Amino acid sequence: MEFVLIIAIALVLSTVGIGVTCVNKGIKGKNYKQILGMNITALAGIIIVATIVLLSGGITAFAAEETAGDAVQSAEGLKYIAAAVSIGISAIGSGIAVASSGAAALGALSEDPKIFGKAFVFVGLAEGIAIYGLIVSILILNA
Repeated sequence: MEFVLIIAIALVLSTVGIGVTCVNKGIKGKNYKQILGMNITALAGIIIVATIVLLSGGITAFAAEETAGDAVQSAEGLKYIAAAVSIGISAIGSGIAVASSGAAALGALSEDPKIFGKAFVFVGLAEGIAIYGLIVSILILNA
């Protein structure tokens, strides 16, 4: 369980470090591809380091003392991680979809106010992606 906490702290610190780097370099919101690339690079680096540490046996010093209760706690931890990943990725996808469809809907509404219903449906469909991720995470937590 401590290993999951260490990985979470590393992810938070890398995100803060990327934010500080972006502020120092003067990267604005329009350079989102550069910021996204930095975030993906940091995440991939942390995942690679975590995999190497797990496979090298650095964390398995207490493996001989592990009992059935520890295995259940480990499974519980993985369940929480899976729920967090499902809601996180669906929220990111929903945000990207709402950004695109919302901007297009506002542009279309400025041209013709009669199409409010159609524009509202498309933005609602994009927000539905996050709701699906929430439902999946609830199903994972209740399993």
